Amino acid sequence: MKKKIVVRFCGDSGDGMQLTGNMFAQLGAELGHEISTLPDFPAEIRAPQGTIGGVSGFQVQLGSGVYTPGDKADVIVAMNAAALKVSAQSKHFHEHAIIIVDTDSMTDKDLEKALYKTDNPFTELGIPETVQIVPVALTTLTKEALKDSEMDNKSVLKCRNMFALGLIYWLFDEPMDKAIHLLEDKFKKKPALIAPNAKVMVDGYNYGQNLALNITQIHLEESKVENRAHGRYTSIAGNKATAWGLIAAAEKAGKHLFLGSYPITPATDILHELASRKDMNVMAIQAEDEIAGVCTAIGAAFAGDLACTTTSGPGLSLKSEAIGLAVMAELPLVVVDVQRGGPSTGLPTKTEQTDLLQALYGRNGECPAVVLAASSSANCFDFAFEACKIALENMTPVILMTDTYLANGTALWRIPQLAELPAIKPQSVPEELKGKYNPALRDERGVRYWAYPGMEGYEHRNIGLERDAQRGTISTNPENHEVMVKARLHKIEQIANAIPDLRVQCNTASDTLLVGWGSTEGHLHAAADELNCALAHFNYICPLPKNTREVLSQYKRIIVCELNTGQFAAYLRAQFPDIQMEQYNEIMGQPFAVERIVQFVQQH
Repeated sequence: MKKKIVVRFCGDSGDGMQLTGNMFAQLGAELGHEISTLPDFPAEIRAPQGTIGGVSGFQVQLGSGVYTPGDKADVIVAMNAAALKVSAQSKHFHEHAIIIVDTDSMTDKDLEKALYKTDNPFTELGIPETVQIVPVALTTLTKEALKDSEMDNKSVLKCRNMFALGLIYWLFDEPMDKAIHLLEDKFKKKPALIAPNAKVMVDGYNYGQNLALNITQIHLEESKVENRAHGRYTSIAGNKATAWGLIAAAEKAGKHLFLGSYPITPATDILHELASRKDMNVMAIQAEDEIAGVCTAIGAAFAGDLACTTTSGPGLSLKSEAIGLAVMAELPLVVVDVQRGGPSTGLPTKTEQTDLLQALYGRNGECPAVVLAASSSANCFDFAFEACKIALENMTPVILMTDTYLANGTALWRIPQLAELPAIKPQSVPEELKGKYNPALRDERGVRYWAYPGMEGYEHRNIGLERDAQRGTISTNPENHEVMVKARLHKIEQIANAIPDLRVQCNTASDTLLVGWGSTEGHLHAAADELNCALAHFNYICPLPKNTREVLSQYKRIIVCELNTGQFAAYLRAQFPDIQMEQYNEIMGQPFAVERIVQFVQQH
């Protein structure tokens, strides 16, 4: 019996490891387990088969009290010699792990492709004797399972991953009826693939059942749900959750959702998802470049729509001038930045918290914008919704930060009812201003009113040049410019009155506080639990929660942990120069390892 387990599937980029891992994770979610996943694949289109550069992995942790995909795997499925080598060199497994290896992909030629120096890969890699190696002829067994099918050899080999998945389902004693139902749902658009894949998967399960393979089956404890809200749960990827959060916000606001965007890894799935939702009145345009994408969105905002654009770090750079226009024109705009490793094209498929200072300051002039950060694949929905709410109610651009880890990873998610979600009240111009409206008029919070083309009696011009604080016309007056700069800044600062206070988690009585933001929350929560210290995690970056100083002042030792060289630490020091902070930083294109955070805190 285990409270939680970590499984890693790895093989060539064409071996279906992402599909296999996702299906295993989704079944776990439907059985009520908490899940966290880490897809890990190369940026190359397709590296040569069997080489180290072409290894694709998918890691999932499921069970109770799951915050991360896990530092090391309990079970590894290695589809070839290169996958075994990458897993061993990266120390992806425990010393008592189970490694299932496809013996058909461990020939002399396979070892040569993977740059082994000897004919004994297990000894060469220094795999401990405590690790249980389970050799399975996956290729041969898959061919045997489909020998009576009409599939060609290439198509048959693509089913190897389903044999491996069936074997894993046996190892964890998962219900095959639910697994087959899930497979049918996955292949519903390609029904011809259902029967052969289902047969191979069942044969993999029976192979484990009949031969027992000298492995003790692993049973997960039933997940404790007393603190979990009632409702319908599923697994969801961060990009899909983001897209659905935008759709839900448009419904609550009574607005059409417009997306002007340009494909870029790892944000493109949001464009794909929204482009398929014409049934929800979503308008999605794939523009010719990043600048056109954000400019079409600004046009849609001027016309009265909920306007969004999606990108990653390189695209955020290109959009900076147009975001400045939205700040000057005071139009609602949501910019989703799915961060990746940089600079330039950098590490397109790897994760990094690399764009924070760009989001905060990467525009010319005094150009304040709201910055939010999602912290799990599931709450990408919540913060996409929140970004829209803040943008529409405060007439400002909002930059939502996610990253590759959240975008491609999956988590357990409770599907909300629309009625449960907070109301969104766009800053529409009041009736009494009909006939005397100008774009400089504001409410008591300092937020200007929103009128748009087609509204009789509210005709106006909105511009990118500085405007007069009273009339909304062009102004180059020095005193007026200072007034307007402060007005735009005040509008952002007052949003702090409407956001939640910063909450301290874990052992609040400790004198040590871990601090993080965005996607690192799960890893920092697990580390704080192990260290028995406190954790303060930020989703609201600009403006910061009103009680931030109060929280930070309570702790003797503050350690800011980030997947960059210290961008959030620098930002906090600028806000609170009298508060001492330490840093823990990693820039490896991968999420944190909990054990490394723990070691750092203990050693220092």
